[in-house]
Amino acid sequence: MSSSDAFPLGHPAFVNHVLDRAAHLRTKDDRLMALESDSRTRAYVVFRDSLVVKRDGEATRALLTIDEALKFGANPGTIFLGLRDGAAVFGMGIAAAAAEKLIGRDDVAVSELRGMAMQGAIPPQELSAVAMAKSLVNWHQRHGFCANCGAKTAMREGGWKRECPSCKAEHFPRTDPVVIMLVTKGDKCLMGRQSRFPTGMYSCLAGFVEAAETIEDAVRREVFEEAGIRCTDVAYYMTQPWPYPSSLMIGCTARALNDDIVVDRIELEDARWFDRDEARLMLTRKHPDGLAGPHPFAIAHHLLGRWVHVGESGDR
Repeated sequence: MSSSDAFPLGHPAFVNHVLDRAAHLRTKDDRLMALESDSRTRAYVVFRDSLVVKRDGEATRALLTIDEALKFGANPGTIFLGLRDGAAVFGMGIAAAAAEKLIGRDDVAVSELRGMAMQGAIPPQELSAVAMAKSLVNWHQRHGFCANCGAKTAMREGGWKRECPSCKAEHFPRTDPVVIMLVTKGDKCLMGRQSRFPTGMYSCLAGFVEAAETIEDAVRREVFEEAGIRCTDVAYYMTQPWPYPSSLMIGCTARALNDDIVVDRIELEDARWFDRDEARLMLTRKHPDGLAGPHPFAIAHHLLGRWVHVGESGDR
């Protein structure tokens, strides 16, 4: 399966949610314990930005039985993600020492999530649940102590809350909003690149929404700060959960009011205008200079592809 087949236009990774979150079960500890013992129950085991996967020759499987997960060294504390066809799906973490013991084995691997998703090693319909598991496991690993009084907190409600036994403060997983936007002016679009990008790759500009800021203001501010471009007519396209570590990418379009780019070299290595034909070649990896657009895995590809193929954004 090609990446274009796995992530057709309008369907980036992490958006096809197939689980029933079944939030009513999160407070039912006895029921959750029973589900953990059910032979149909499965789990995703997260280690930093990677997953523990079962190997069978060239094939890999990310959805493990609870017995497999525990045998590989996963932590016993589980996060209830929801139900799929009536069967429970959990998220589990694994300590670094346990993960290191898996290296070199033939039956299991610790594989980087982004690479597996981009290569189609994980079915696209599973990626939303994987993103949920990764975000929640990482949140619990970073928030073991109360931000209010410093006491050690405990997992509650199937992993969707931490509670402080000392001051009774409740702590909930957070999602960080990020605007990502395709800015156009007539028949050209603005893209930039960071030094960490693969050689020749350009993508949409993006940045975190700040406190007490609207999405529209965040788009305008980030574009001006990073590229010196004033823009207007900000419009919403779609969102994409992004578990790095736990963001929500808010895809937008905007129309530029000026042409002259002033690059913020702290944020970007380069930024430039591309016409529609050039952007099309970048998406298909056929640009004569070896330039490339974002992978179909990411919402940026779909913002750009929508403009290239449908011409909906910026043609106002």
